[in-house]
Amino acid sequence: MGERKVTVAAEVGLHARPAATFVKRAQLAPMDISVAKASGGGTPVNGKSILAIMALDVRQGETVVISAEGDGSEEILDELATIAGAP
Repeated sequence: MGERKVTVAAEVGLHARPAATFVKRAQLAPMDISVAKASGGGTPVNGKSILAIMALDVRQGETVVISAEGDGSEEILDELATIAGAP
């Protein structure tokens, strides 16, 4: 299983537009994608669900762990990490 740890740089965190962009890309992937807060051993949520991503309440400066497994997962993880970490 591949994973990326990303510190969220966007002023609004992983909410609203950044979350929508992230989920839109994740939904195109053929494999399951999960996202969890890195601090406190957060429970992973479905990376293809806008409600699940918003419920994580990820704020600017917090780190998330994005996970996926399967063919092409490394490329998708790279793209999702870029989206999540973008200011």
